[in-house]
Amino acid sequence: MDLVIAKDYETLSEVTAGIVLEKMLKHRRVNLSLTTGNSPKMAYEILVDKLSKLQMDTSMIHYYNFDEVALKDKQYGLTMSGLKKALYEPIGVAPENIHELTIENYQEIDKKIAQVGGLDLVLMGLGEDGHFCGNMPGYTDFSKETYSIPVIPGDQMYESLQEHLGEEPGDYFVTFGPKTVMAAKHLVLIVNGEHKAEIIKQVIEGPVTEKIPASILMTHPNITVILDEAAAKSLK
Repeated sequence: MDLVIAKDYETLSEVTAGIVLEKMLKHRRVNLSLTTGNSPKMAYEILVDKLSKLQMDTSMIHYYNFDEVALKDKQYGLTMSGLKKALYEPIGVAPENIHELTIENYQEIDKKIAQVGGLDLVLMGLGEDGHFCGNMPGYTDFSKETYSIPVIPGDQMYESLQEHLGEEPGDYFVTFGPKTVMAAKHLVLIVNGEHKAEIIKQVIEGPVTEKIPASILMTHPNITVILDEAAAKSLK
């Protein structure tokens, strides 16, 4: 594990943007799987600014969404809509280079990723309950590849999603499983804020357990963990 402790969120974002940009500059096909949400927001703003100043061919950069929560009566789910707004549209990603994860294609995605050389980078955040991608405590099996979780009105998953999203979820939730993520060449986990200090301590210092799904990431041979000082405060 390569552990980077940044002074603050801005520095964390600069480091994160630099890692993603380095992958983008490879002179070959590059397969990226990037998170959405608040943690990478500034990193994407920095990345958009840097890319606007570079003259580079982006036709060989492909994007694979690693999870998706359907939203009721919406064209796009939570991840797709978030990434379109934060990154895909600002940098002008061609539609054919965006590989949306859906209930229709999730069973084939692992095979398709393997056929194009695997994922070069998976950039993830960390949930306060220890989840990564859509791998939640109580639902995670470390042996799983990409899988779906039914979302039924009134059940625990539905209620949890509705509370988290602030709007009504649709009828499915799909995610890269631990096995899919662990097959990537490079993992980057970004964590900021004092409210994440206790869970990142558990993730890094062990044990590896499905009760804290992200703990499995620490066994990857090439993982970079980027924390701000607030998130790192409880580490030994």
